[in-house]
Amino acid sequence: MKHYLKIISLGFLGFSAGLPYMLIFSTLATWLAVIEVDIQTIGFFAWIALTYSLKFLWAPLVDNFSIPLLGYFGKRKGWILLMQLLIMIFLLLLSVTDPKVDLRLFAIFAFFIAFFGSIQDIAIDAFRIESTSIENQGNLAASYQFGYRIAILISTTGALLIASRLGWNLAYQFMAILMIFGIFGLALTREVQNISLRKLTLIDSFWLPLKDFFSRFGLYAASILLSIIATYRLTDILTGQISNPFYVQMGYSLDDIALVVKTVAIAASIFGFFIGGALIKAYKITTCLFVGGCLVFFTNILFAYIAVNSHSLLNLSLVVGMDSLAAGIVGTVNITFLTSLVSKEFPAFQYALFTSFMMLPGKILAGFSGSLVLILKNFFGLEHGWMIFYLTTSLFTIPSILLLVIYARKYEYTS
Repeated sequence: MKHYLKIISLGFLGFSAGLPYMLIFSTLATWLAVIEVDIQTIGFFAWIALTYSLKFLWAPLVDNFSIPLLGYFGKRKGWILLMQLLIMIFLLLLSVTDPKVDLRLFAIFAFFIAFFGSIQDIAIDAFRIESTSIENQGNLAASYQFGYRIAILISTTGALLIASRLGWNLAYQFMAILMIFGIFGLALTREVQNISLRKLTLIDSFWLPLKDFFSRFGLYAASILLSIIATYRLTDILTGQISNPFYVQMGYSLDDIALVVKTVAIAASIFGFFIGGALIKAYKITTCLFVGGCLVFFTNILFAYIAVNSHSLLNLSLVVGMDSLAAGIVGTVNITFLTSLVSKEFPAFQYALFTSFMMLPGKILAGFSGSLVLILKNFFGLEHGWMIFYLTTSLFTIPSILLLVIYARKYEYTS
């Protein structure tokens, strides 16, 4: 019974993690596109989410300190609860700020939502890793992914439907209230005390987790693993910020995006992470990663087809569905892969480090995605510019696929 409560709890916590991320990433880009902020500026807004890519910088705080008063509920739960409350407050502040009037203040509030969301992620990841053994992490990862995907559905489809009818202000105020579900998830289960957790000085908080990782895997293998992590999600991250502006520029309405595209995306991704869980049980993790990488490569290319063909909601929905199915598989496989690399002596820092390696290159490049689209559109025209953009971003999956082959041949199939 306790294990099932943990699974349900992680679902709600996944929801509270996914909600702010999408609201300052994908949905915010749509808001800016609708009010006709230029595509280059929208691309730069991807850098706000760099806080998620730099999580390892503040992860030692989560490992080494408890929140006064809130720490009564547990070290991890105290951090999670405080961040949830701060996210609610800043979502409300964002909701009453007009980006047409003060885009800088709007960006500042979005930055703080991203910052608090990144700290919440650190604490939730540590809470999840410490809650059960590696053998049961797949169930918790799947539940977390499920909650995360539901949050994506609500913070994209739900927010767009509300915005198209009642305005963006009310949409974001309603999203702020929904953070309560994360607080409910915290109340479902107790925190497991990690007796292996080491309390460190600030310098040791960075040095010893790195030393532990390289000593466990060796310099060469660890370097390959970090390279795989850094390149595996490049295509998804590069295109994520710019996908909704792409739909808008292709002539699709907010209702089209909300009711069809995003709904199809969530349904397909839910199937995807269950398929990902099944693959993990049946095959080696590198095999699952290889399959996921190939799927992302082929499904991303399909958006190039959408860019140069007639306006068809059916075709777009089919492509989005296939792309989201691949993303769901990749999501579950990738979480399990990263978790398998973590030592319980340093769970918060090491997992934050791995996710930072995963997101930082993509987020830096994503900031230039709007500029790239603008250049390609000016040179090749609207449709062909977008087509070349998606063909180019598909190529970013190739390095991780090659690295996976190298790692598997040297460290798995020869053992």
